Amino acid sequence: MYSSGLGSIIEQCETVRRTGRVEQFYGAVLECMGPDAFLGEVCEVFAPHDMASVMAEVVGFRHGRVLLMPLGPVSGIHVGSEVIASGLPASVSVSESMLGKVVNAFGQPLDGSLVESGKLMPLYRPPINPMDRVPANEKLRTGIDVIDAFCSLAKGQRIGIFAGSGVGKSTLLGNIAKRCEADVNVIALIGERGREVIEFIEDNLGPEGLKKSIVVVATADEPALVRLHAAFVATVVAEYFSSCGKDVMLYMDSITRLATAQREIGLAVGEPPTSRGYTPSTFSLLPQITERAGRFKDGGAITALYTVLVEGDDFNEPVSDTVRSILDGHVVLTRQLANQGVYPAIDILESLSRLYKRINDSEHQSFVRQIIKYESIFRESKELIELGAYTEGSDVEIDRAIKVHKSLIKFISEDVGTRTNIKQALRSVLG
Repeated sequence: MYSSGLGSIIEQCETVRRTGRVEQFYGAVLECMGPDAFLGEVCEVFAPHDMASVMAEVVGFRHGRVLLMPLGPVSGIHVGSEVIASGLPASVSVSESMLGKVVNAFGQPLDGSLVESGKLMPLYRPPINPMDRVPANEKLRTGIDVIDAFCSLAKGQRIGIFAGSGVGKSTLLGNIAKRCEADVNVIALIGERGREVIEFIEDNLGPEGLKKSIVVVATADEPALVRLHAAFVATVVAEYFSSCGKDVMLYMDSITRLATAQREIGLAVGEPPTSRGYTPSTFSLLPQITERAGRFKDGGAITALYTVLVEGDDFNEPVSDTVRSILDGHVVLTRQLANQGVYPAIDILESLSRLYKRINDSEHQSFVRQIIKYESIFRESKELIELGAYTEGSDVEIDRAIKVHKSLIKFISEDVGTRTNIKQALRSVLG
């Protein structure tokens, strides 16, 4: 993860070795006296008796001591273990040979195969100059008709998929990856169950989807810093392919587990907990990583989809509220629709694309406004209709709203990606 070959090591190595010693270990943090390291620098911690050394990253300082967080098992580390600073920030080697691979948070294939050494890219970078961006005004077809119709995406847009557990976020993500028009998919599975990784790749993504994808995996049993690195590695890989002029789709499942990992790190280094135990660094991290997507003057585009695991189906909990405010739109999946067998269980009244008007013509917008109007009328009258208190013919608008609602559910539930003309399908929903 931290080198791209012997030549680069020799070029970047330091002639003076900076060392330190482990003094304490608590929770997930090694407290060391020395070395003279910088924040984000990678260090190597040595264990005795020919045991494997452990890579660690500088995550903070306390009372003149260096705080390190290991990137692997700490078995064998003891008080007095030697710590050597590498002089390098956390980086990953990226190349075209990664396409079709499932890699870990260090860019290494999980199937044991080899990838060619490529460009060494740091995980953390300064904010992008907003004047280097290009307006996102070119429509991107996802292959999911309800999204293309009601929450249309533009190349370079960042959007969140919000849902509680078990409502279909990962399945929807896999279907988009298989059907979208992008040149390259970069998929980050952060904090997933180990069982779900192979299921996502085989069942949701499939062989065709994997061919043009790089899947970056950090399962729930990995250290918090490894889960954090996996998200940045996926972002860096997307940036590499974007700089080659390609249209890249970046998927992150889920950004909530990324926030949880940052909360663990923040609490371990002594940050004060705030809302629901999240530390201040959690809320500063979210825009840092999401702002790295977009369209750029000197390259292609990164269109990003971040799933948000809504705790307790509370869409106003801190992470959901923050992510919703910093992205360019949100697709909301509801448990009520999922329980009715509707897939994808997208609530069109709660979902929004901030670039919708920029990329759709007036006719398309007119159809959508009418459908939303009648769906709103239906929901306002739903209780009366279900109780049998409404008599057909009493109100022309409600009568039409009932018909539009039935057509809308059929539109959402039919096989995704089969329609070639979205406007014609919207016209048929209105009847």
